[in-house]
Amino acid sequence: MIDTMSPNISILGIGTALPSYRIEQDEVLDKLEEALQDSPNAVRWARRIFKQCGVATRYTCEPNLIAQGSRSRYLPSEGLDDIPSTAERMGIYKRESVLLALQAAKDALLDSELDGSQITHLITVSCTGQFLPGIDAVLVKEMDLSPRVQRIPLTFQGCAAGLKAIQLARTLVKGQSTARILIVCVELCTLHFQPSSDREALFGASFFGDGASACVIGNAEKNSKGLFQLGDGHSVLMPDCSEEMIWEVGNYGFDLYLSTNIPKLLGCYLTSELEALLDGEEAPSLWAIHPGGRGIVDIVQQMCELSDDQVQYSRSILHDYGNLSSATIMFVLKAMREDLVSRKAESSSGVAIAFGPGLTAELLKFTYLPSAILQERIIDHVHS
Repeated sequence: MIDTMSPNISILGIGTALPSYRIEQDEVLDKLEEALQDSPNAVRWARRIFKQCGVATRYTCEPNLIAQGSRSRYLPSEGLDDIPSTAERMGIYKRESVLLALQAAKDALLDSELDGSQITHLITVSCTGQFLPGIDAVLVKEMDLSPRVQRIPLTFQGCAAGLKAIQLARTLVKGQSTARILIVCVELCTLHFQPSSDREALFGASFFGDGASACVIGNAEKNSKGLFQLGDGHSVLMPDCSEEMIWEVGNYGFDLYLSTNIPKLLGCYLTSELEALLDGEEAPSLWAIHPGGRGIVDIVQQMCELSDDQVQYSRSILHDYGNLSSATIMFVLKAMREDLVSRKAESSSGVAIAFGPGLTAELLKFTYLPSAILQERIIDHVHS
């Protein structure tokens, strides 16, 4: 698992942030049933997917979402007069995304024991909104980053983009050993809930939530709390799957289509990609799976013959926060690290996986190193 050329490229710190408004799954379903009382078939479909998607609570930046069904502009209604336009939703995104991004980024810097002046690259990730100058420019100003910091926005790439940013950061550090890279993902998925009784709209409304995450990546010089050391990885665009996950800009926010075939397709193509990633190595004990939905975690657990303990982090994040798009993978890694540290776990190998439109899969090997181990690895590398 260890890259002998750059043995210490690691996630140095992780931060997460959530908006103020909490969504209880049962309450949302009650509001939908009220709004859909004249559409019994839609009510039956909503009950089924809301109860089976593995989500109990989520968070939103938009208080109108948790208003009573007849007063929520994001839930099904008779007319289109009061539905929030894309422009209105982007105005909310511009305001709320910055607050969450700043909180997550500050927490990640604090966790990494670095300050803003040491950051050489800033990668910002989002697919749920855009404005210019963007979040990257705001972060430079508000966090006292160097005005010469290399800014790299990854926009509109879906759920896989958080792990893609981590892979990109590792590549950058391999080429510049002194680089310290701050990644910030912020997604306000609930802004795009559609007031429709269509199955696709209800499906998307059943498990997406809002949140932000951030991490700092660089060569580790110390390890006081346990680190994830980054190994090899790759990205793959699966064949003949471009119509299975679609995310387009509409007049009333972004329109999402998710095929029910996605878990099945992942089952067809993912085995060979994991074999290529591991290249004959034993299957790892740690699995950071992006919980794009309950069915995705189910299929990865089934095909890789994983225990319930091995997928507990992904399932718990989905249960407590829903799918936060690109931000989710860092929530999973943070929960995993906290558990490993609390249990005083030994060094363990792992794989992180995330999926996005295309269908795209991002796969990355990593190693958890307890606090006492890093210096031994540095010494061994120097002597070798």
